[in-house]
Amino acid sequence: MARVTVEDCVLKIPNRFELVMLAGQRARDISSGGQLTVDRDNDKNPVVALREIADETVNLDTLRNSLVQGLQKHVEVDEPEEDEIDVLATRELALDAGAGAIDEDMLEEGGLSIHEDGADIEEPGNFDDE
Repeated sequence: MARVTVEDCVLKIPNRFELVMLAGQRARDISSGGQLTVDRDNDKNPVVALREIADETVNLDTLRNSLVQGLQKHVEVDEPEEDEIDVLATRELALDAGAGAIDEDMLEEGGLSIHEDGADIEEPGNFDDE
């Protein structure tokens, strides 16, 4: 077979973007040791991938699924650490005591001191002389 052209492949996959993505995936499969379904004829992997697509010797649905799985990223769910749980508990206690808004920096620096009237919030050990 002569060199494959994009026109040969566009008949099989009309969307050129999808064609490029699928041919790239197939070329990566070939590079990682996948079996060739056509003779190499001293061609590089992308050309072999295009020839396989044009000759319909590869299953396009399998190739699409492989492409999607290769692009998916596993998102790990972060569990709150003990420090974060303590901050959330302190925030709830402060709100229950009627403290109102809480400065996030105070929570991160180690806790809150709430006056009995619930009006003021001070950092522990940070008292100003008046």
